[in-house]
Amino acid sequence: MQMVAVVLGGGVGQRLGAGTPKQLLTLGGTTLLERCVAAFEAAPGVDEILVVMARGYTGPAEELLAGYRKLTRVVEGGVTRPDSTRVALAAIAARSAGTITPGGTTLPALPPVAAGPNPPADCGVLLHDAARPLVDQRIIADCVAALAVHEAAGVAVATSDTIVIAEDGVMHSVPPRERLFRCQTPQCFRLSVISRAHELAAADPGFAPTDDCGVVLRYLPEVKVHLVPGSERNIKVTYPHDLTVAEALLED
Repeated sequence: MQMVAVVLGGGVGQRLGAGTPKQLLTLGGTTLLERCVAAFEAAPGVDEILVVMARGYTGPAEELLAGYRKLTRVVEGGVTRPDSTRVALAAIAARSAGTITPGGTTLPALPPVAAGPNPPADCGVLLHDAARPLVDQRIIADCVAALAVHEAAGVAVATSDTIVIAEDGVMHSVPPRERLFRCQTPQCFRLSVISRAHELAAADPGFAPTDDCGVVLRYLPEVKVHLVPGSERNIKVTYPHDLTVAEALLED
C-alpha cells in the first residue's frame, strides 16, 4: 500500500505573532517546514510527500523544497485546518496521471481510490502539522506499521498532569488520568476512510473539528482509531516560547 505524508502548513501562525507563517520560521537554521519534509523524506515507509501552504506562500515553499525527491506537490490550503485537509485529500484522490514535482520530474501516479472500506487500491495518508518539526523516525515507522493493519491511528502521549473538567471557573470533575492522552501528529488513515469522514463533516454546519481523528470518531464511529505512542520531543510550535523549547530539544 502506498503511503502519502501530508505536511499541513496552511495556517499563518497568528498566535505566534511573527508576521510570517510559522512553518517558514527557522529552527537551528532550518525552517520548520523543511524539517518536517526532511523527516518524511528519510522515512523508508513513506512513498510520497504533499505539502499544503497558506495562500501566497506556495511559490516560496516550492523553491525551498525543490531538492526533495519524494515531494510531488505544494498546494494552496483553505481558510481552516479542515479545509486544508480536504484540499490535500482531494489532490491525492483525484490524481490519475503522473504528477509534476516543483523540479519538473514526473512521478508515477498513485492508484485510483475505489469505493467502499479498504479497497485494494486504497492508500495510507499521514497528516502532519508543519508546526511539529521534531517528529522522529520511530513515530513515522510506527504510523506506517499501524496503517498496514488498521484503518485509522493517531499519535498521542499519556498526560502526566491531573486534568479537571471546569465550567465558569469552577471544577466539576476529575476524569481518570490513565485514560487521558494528548494528541500529536501524524494522524493516519486509509484514504477512503478519512475522505468519507470529511465528506460527512463538511455537510454538517454545526461541527467545527480541530483535528482529523475527531472527524473520524464523530462521523464514522464504527472505525476504531488506534493509538501510536508519541514523544515529548514532538512538540507543536504555537507560541514564541515554544521555539525556545524546540531549540533546547534540538541541542540536547
